[in-house]
Amino acid sequence: MSLLVVGLSHRSAPVSVLERASLNADAQAKLVQDTVAAEPAAEAAVLATCNRIELYADVDKFHAGVSELSTLLAQHSGVGLEELTPYLYVHYEDRAVHHLFSVACGLDSMVVGEGQILGQIKDALARAQELHTAGRLLNELFQQALRVGKRAHSETGIDRAGQSLVTFGLEQLAAGEAVGDWARGKKALVIGAGSMSSLAAATLARAGVAEIVIANRTQERAERLAKSLDRTDGTGPRARAVAMSAVAGELARADVAVSCTGATGLVLTADMIATAVQGRGGAPAAQVTGDRPDAQARRTAAKHATRTDTRDTPLPPATVAEDGCPLDLAAVDPGFSLLGESAVAGIDAATLEQHGAWVDGGTSLLEGGPGADRRERTEQITDADAELISALAAAAATAGRVPELRKPEPVAVAPRPEPVLYVLDLAMPRDVDAAVHRLAGVRLVDIESLAEASADAPMAVDVDQVRRIVADEVADFAAAQRAAHITPTVVALRTMAADVVASEIARLEGRLPGLDDKHRAEITQTVRRVVDKLLHAPTVRVKQLAAEPGGAGYADALRTLFDLDPETVASVSQADDDPKKNGKNRGPA
Repeated sequence: MSLLVVGLSHRSAPVSVLERASLNADAQAKLVQDTVAAEPAAEAAVLATCNRIELYADVDKFHAGVSELSTLLAQHSGVGLEELTPYLYVHYEDRAVHHLFSVACGLDSMVVGEGQILGQIKDALARAQELHTAGRLLNELFQQALRVGKRAHSETGIDRAGQSLVTFGLEQLAAGEAVGDWARGKKALVIGAGSMSSLAAATLARAGVAEIVIANRTQERAERLAKSLDRTDGTGPRARAVAMSAVAGELARADVAVSCTGATGLVLTADMIATAVQGRGGAPAAQVTGDRPDAQARRTAAKHATRTDTRDTPLPPATVAEDGCPLDLAAVDPGFSLLGESAVAGIDAATLEQHGAWVDGGTSLLEGGPGADRRERTEQITDADAELISALAAAAATAGRVPELRKPEPVAVAPRPEPVLYVLDLAMPRDVDAAVHRLAGVRLVDIESLAEASADAPMAVDVDQVRRIVADEVADFAAAQRAAHITPTVVALRTMAADVVASEIARLEGRLPGLDDKHRAEITQTVRRVVDKLLHAPTVRVKQLAAEPGGAGYADALRTLFDLDPETVASVSQADDDPKKNGKNRGPA
């Protein structure tokens, strides 16, 4: 087994990179086809979700495989290899199996324990089977991952540790309020009719919204989803389908909008949402900003304004400090130069003249020591210091003292108004313009904000139990693969034994031409039973030994002891690993 996975996810890359590297269905198909066409890979499958892109392959060379898979990911995603490489992770053999099993259990999801990943893994396997790029290894790996994920959800309380991305997103929109209380009676617009959008619509329906409008590029799918949700008897929401061209108008009526499409561009722009809010409230959706670019200018203006009205402020005592400095050092804020404006703020003209004479005389607390060092540092006093003191002395002679420096008062930030429109963007790349975050009256939750919120989500005790399940399943899978590795050798051994039996029976018939059919059949059956009994115990035992760690050498020993033809063993292996054969026989998923 040479399983290799190269990928990136919300744990390794920022959302902006994931967004650019996302692959649509056609790009995913081309990626796996190009992967199996490359020299190091025999099988390939891609797992692409809203927060991960992973390429799985069976390779014969590790370093060449990593290089080829990384290059292919970069080419098909459109993100340069140099830019993409720092965000890529690589798992090999048992570590790759452990990673996929952890993903299947929801341990690597943005919301720990969410179960939607199982459907995405099943879709990835089905896509690889349809394209005939999944052979024996990937078929067994992905099917086992699905079983491990189902086991984790059935045997533990991992569902209590997290929920679907949809539920988590709605909780973030509700901002601490129970989703049912928050959603009750609201009008919802769901854009898209895929698996994630369908889940969002169903979740909103259960939460108690009054109306759900489904918009999709394919009208038939939108109508089918709306029909499954519509409850005209009053037990659920009213649901209807609209064309994508009606989104702008429906947005002005909606209280909640959820978008998850496969579009490559923005579905909801900031202007569209601002217009919708304006149409509802009668006023434009103003931008809410924190520290705008002109904030520093306001601080500077406030700073100079305070300097013009400080004449009644008490002056600091003109005491003599270290080395004859006329400043009261206790009145000087730490961290400011004793030669600069901050040091002499608030000083009267006479004291300022003393300070100027002191600086001009070469005695400064910044010099740090006596002797030659002090003289050298005296030479470093710049003309700017002398000019500043002269200017301040002239100001002090006119005003009576140097105005004090004061920090500007903090600028009051207007409270953000309560939202009238809640927007949940579950698409990757994003459907909703990130600038919507700055619109007043709108609360936007997208993949990036969900990633930040999920970082602080508590971990359930059941997570440890799931990790133990994953570890056990990885060990079982590795043992099964090691045992399977010797199967072609065992098959080749039994094929050779059957050939020997056939050859000896033919010889016997040549020596005993008068042998009747009854006796010939009895002799043949007896010889075959003898061979089977001789081979049974060794072949069963060698499979058991091969399943143990380090058991790969038993296949080599068997080939050497019985002088098996390597081409016969290889032909059996190729027949077992044929992707087309395995693609047609999908097995349980």
